[in-house]
Amino acid sequence: MKSSPLFRLLCLVCLGLASVTAWAATPPDNVSVRYKNPQHFAEATRSFGLHMIKADAYLEPLRIYIAQRASRVLAPGQRLDIEVTDVDRAGEYEPWRGPDFDDVRIIKDIYPPRIDLNFTLYGADGKVLREDSRKLRDAAFLSRSSPVDQDSLRYEKSLIDLWLRKGAGEL
Repeated sequence: MKSSPLFRLLCLVCLGLASVTAWAATPPDNVSVRYKNPQHFAEATRSFGLHMIKADAYLEPLRIYIAQRASRVLAPGQRLDIEVTDVDRAGEYEPWRGPDFDDVRIIKDIYPPRIDLNFTLYGADGKVLREDSRKLRDAAFLSRSSPVDQDSLRYEKSLIDLWLRKGAGEL
């Protein structure tokens, strides 16, 4: 059976998208991101019953995003180790709204995202250039978001971008 040119083109596009997705999900080798006791994160302690969130649903994509973005600010040969010690995603469940809202995360300025982390930046020679901790917060997170952005981690990713914006020298 002969396939149409359109079908072959669609197959090529799908294969291309699959390879781009696989490449995008591959973390760089000059940044390591690990989670310290994620079962004790603020996000995990609020996750129960109807609001049970599988940690991999947000932790793995966030880990990959942090590594990819941090890799961009490093000079050649530099390495960055990041240990995330807490994550509290933007928004909250409000059970008093009734059963129709059981699985709806309400985003308000009173529920900002928070990420706490420790990091060590190494130079090309392997020596420690900087070692510190950060408590990433953004009280204005709603004013920085776009109504068309539907990424469920957009507020947390914005925190990472704000932290990394000044480059490796200002971590």
